[in-house]
This record gives sequence, structure tokens and C-alpha cells, in this order.
Amino acid sequence: MSMKVSDHVLERLRDWGVEHVFAYPGDGINGLLAAWGRADDNPRFIQARHEEMAAFEAVGYAKFSGKVGVCAATSGPGAIHLLNGLYDAKLDHVPVVAIVGQTNRSAMGGSYQQEVDLLSLYKDVASDFCEMVTVPEQLPNVIDRAMRTAMARRSVCAVIIPADVQELDYSPPEHAFKMVPSSLGMPHYAPVPSDDDLARAAEVLNSGEKVAILAGQGARGARQEVMAVADRLGAGVAKALLGKDALDDDLPYVTGSIGLLGTRPSYELMMECDTLLVIGSSFPYTQFLPEFGQARAVQIDIDPHMVGMRYPFEVNLVGDARETLTRLLPLLQGTKDSGWREKIENGVSRWWEVMQRRAAVDADPINPEYVAHTLNDLLPDNVILASDSGSAANWYARHLKLRGAMRGSLSGTLATMGPGVPYVIGAKFAHGDRPAIALVGDGAMQMNGMAELITIGKYWREWEDPRLIVAVLNNQDLNQVTWEMRAMAGAPQFLPSQSIPDVAYADFARSVGLNGMRIEKPGDVQGAWETALGSDRPCVLDFVTDPAVPPIPPHATLDQIEAAATSILKGDSDRAGMVRQGFKAKVQEFLPGTRHREDRPGARDDG
Repeated sequence: MSMKVSDHVLERLRDWGVEHVFAYPGDGINGLLAAWGRADDNPRFIQARHEEMAAFEAVGYAKFSGKVGVCAATSGPGAIHLLNGLYDAKLDHVPVVAIVGQTNRSAMGGSYQQEVDLLSLYKDVASDFCEMVTVPEQLPNVIDRAMRTAMARRSVCAVIIPADVQELDYSPPEHAFKMVPSSLGMPHYAPVPSDDDLARAAEVLNSGEKVAILAGQGARGARQEVMAVADRLGAGVAKALLGKDALDDDLPYVTGSIGLLGTRPSYELMMECDTLLVIGSSFPYTQFLPEFGQARAVQIDIDPHMVGMRYPFEVNLVGDARETLTRLLPLLQGTKDSGWREKIENGVSRWWEVMQRRAAVDADPINPEYVAHTLNDLLPDNVILASDSGSAANWYARHLKLRGAMRGSLSGTLATMGPGVPYVIGAKFAHGDRPAIALVGDGAMQMNGMAELITIGKYWREWEDPRLIVAVLNNQDLNQVTWEMRAMAGAPQFLPSQSIPDVAYADFARSVGLNGMRIEKPGDVQGAWETALGSDRPCVLDFVTDPAVPPIPPHATLDQIEAAATSILKGDSDRAGMVRQGFKAKVQEFLPGTRHREDRPGARDDG
């Protein structure tokens, strides 16, 4: 039997070491599906419940494996559904290749069923490489370039294959005019800056007395080097959310996450430093960086297209973080004044005390901060964590201490809802021997997560370690947007948009063969985590949490807090007492030095 184009596509993916393709079937890829049958499902076809989830699973696989994530979908609606997950990969610089079907070549331009101009549609999301295969001789070059480009540029690439082309007999490119032969492999390389640029960077850093470092995901492979530079300069280290697992959170000078979901010590580090070193991060929020003119700044990034943004850097170093820091370190002078580092460490120590007290604040029925804080002490050493977008990301960012081999991620730049559960599914196919935990809000769970429990139910028995925990923070509110309305617009909760129904998540989990528990009392939180971590199968924990616990950013002013409090009391008068208590605790902890009216008999509860 002759080899079809579809057979060759799967063969070439195998040659590249692809072991899983996250996908959903459709007649636009029937040729590929038949080839999968002939290939004994190699690479594995991992069936998601929706193409967007397949893309998210490919992103999670790529983030946690370091390999290219591959997803596939049919023509028209299937290809469209992939887009949100593909944009998540594009904006977080994750290597993903999408293989999508298209209508027959003979139907193109005829307004045929499910005909969409995919080259135009994918032009932005797969801007580094997007190609349609129209003759067999374009292969293997198109597959090779897609895989190689995705790895080299940490980007999304797309290969579009019309349905009739999939069924053609494969014939390789010849040694002839306008034929493009190809070869396998992506060599490892680690670019480094010039000696002159390193010397300029060292001059800037050596001149500083109060040095701050911002580490992103690009610093993940340079953990020891970042620590050495921080010690040499007496610097504090803040982390962008995508770099949360780049450096241990239990180091005394690591201030934690930065930004809207960040920590007070990270905010103070940036507001008070005189020198800034950014390593492997494209953190977008300029207002959380030093004031312009306050700090001299150096940036290190492997991508020349990503340097010079966000801040007026004096020196931009293009190179691999580990190799660049290794060459930079001998040029750096040791700090003589330990006062800056001591101030940072004192702030970090106080912060973790604050987090412990915040987690202990009474709530109705459960404080979501307590849920995350309790998990922190129970995290397995090799756990893989994913947070969904929303208020859950606040607690992931602020309460969980990642250390050692622990890995964690979320949708960073796109900040889309819904990737938490598919991320950990992708992670389990990358590391079936490691436990995985997704921390998600009930909005994201209803949007995407519940259906993917069916995917978990289908595949979990294949994983060496069956532990996969989906922790749902069930507050029946689209909580992050609710709080943004209150804090930024002074508007009360708009129930028609924000209120969502209560769902029996644990019951649904049990209906598809998983474990499930509903937790409604604070005293049951730790036991629920321990039970799930000891379970012989994946588990859904439905934590009924209080929507009145405010995820206010560390830079919030008293005016903003009071505006949010006023709006809540207008819209949610039945919860006024609890809200007031939460806001008072937040003010006391995040705005040190602010004076407050003491509670007293007869005191009004309206402001």
C-alpha cells in the first residue's frame, strides 16, 4: 500500500519525537484520522472535549515539558476553536504547532460548507510560520520548518492541509528546480552578548546601591546564576507570574510576584530601588516598575525582538540567561552595604506573617486565602501547579511557595479564562509520574473545566501517578471582575453579569469515575487536601468560599479601598459586616501606618 500524505505527516511528527497530539476529530481531517489508525495511534491522539481545550492542553504540555506541543483540528469551526489556546501560547512564548484541515482544493473560493480563509485567519497567531500544503512535495519541509520555527522562536506555527491533499500519494521533493528538501533536528544553541555590552551592563549594576532584580520565565534555566548575582549585588528578587517557579519562594530575599496580583515587598522593592536588572521577562505593567529616571536599568532576553520594551533600559543584553549571567558575574563587584538586603528580607518576613494572618481571617463560609495557604504546607516536592485566571490567581501568586523541582504556570499575558484544567491534563501527559493540581474559580470551571473532567476520566489510568486535583473556589461570583468594578469604578456588584449558579462539581466528578468532595467548613479544608493528595485517582475539591474576601493589589490606596467598600455596602448590604472586617484587615496589613477608627459600641457600620 502506498504512503499517503497523511501517513507521512504522522511519520514526520514521530521523527521529531512527538508523542502526543491533542485534538478533536472532524471530516476536514478524516485523512489524518485514517492514518492514525494505520499508525496504531502513534503519536497518541489525545481526545479533548473541545478544540480550544486541545490547544490549551498542548500549551500546558509545552510549558511543563519544554517540548513542542502539537494540536490538531478539523477545518472551519474546528480551526477557529483552536485560536484562543493558540493565542495563549503566542503571548506566553510557548512552542506549539497546530495542524488543521481545510476543504478540498476544488471547493476553495466557492463559499463551500465550512470554508474559511485559514491563511488569513491564522496570519497573526502563527505569524512566524503559517503554510498550506497543496502538493505532496511540500513535505517534509513544511512540517520541519513548523517544528523548528516553533522551537527556535518559542512561537505558534500552523500547517493547513486540505482534505483531498491528505489522501494523495506521498512523493518526496526531488533534486530539482523549485523543490525544497529538508532535514530533521534543532541544534541547541545559547547566544551570548558581546564583551563590550557585558562591560557596560556591569558598570550600570556596579554603580547601584539598591539593586532590584525582576526574573521571568526566561530565567528558569539560570536558577543558580540568578542567586549568585543577587548575592553579589545584595539585591532583592521579584518574579513575574510566569517566572514564579524560576526561583525558590523560601529564599529570604525573594519578594514574590509583582503586579496587580503581586506582593507588597515586590512593590516596595521596585518603588525604592536605584538599579534594575530584568532577566527573561516581558512583564507588561510599567506602573509596577521604578519611576522613569529613578533607576538605571539592564535587561537580559534571548529574543532581540523583546528587548528595550516596558522601561528605558540603559543596556540591553541579547542572550541566553544562564550563559549571559555566567559571563556577567565575574565583572560584578560585591556590595559593601548590607542595609538594602536586610530591609528587603525584613519586608519579606513580615509579608509571610501577613499572609498567615490574612488566611486566618474569618469568612463565610471559607476564606479562599485559607484554602491556598493550607495547601502550601502540603505541596509535594515534585508537584505541577496551574492556576486559572481570576481571583484564584491572586491566591496562587501570593500564598503558594514554589521551591525546588515544583513547577507552576498560568495564562500570563493573555490572562484568558479556562486553561487551568487543560493545563494540568497536558502536564500529566508530559509527566505522568508527578502529581498535578489546578486551582480554578467556579466561573472557569463552568466555562471549560467541567467538560475536561470527562477527558481526565478517560485517560487517568494511564498515568503512573494518578493524582490530579482540581480545586474549585466556589463563590458563585465572577469574583475578579466584581472586585475590579468595585475598586476601579466604585460600582456595586452587577448581579446579572456577575452572579453564577451553584453547581455540584464533586457530584459531577464522581459521575465520571473520579473522586469528589464538597467542603463547606474551614475545619474540613486541610483534611480535604490530605485526602485528595492520598487518593488513588483524580479528585475534585469543591471549596465553598466567601466572595467578600478582597483580592486588592498591593499598591491600592486608602481612597480606592474606601471606594470599593462603599460600593459593596450599596450593593450587598446583607454582607456589610463581613466586608467591612475584610477591608479593615486589608488596610491594616497592606497600608502600614494608616490609622483606623476602632470598633466601638454603637459605631455605624455604613462606611
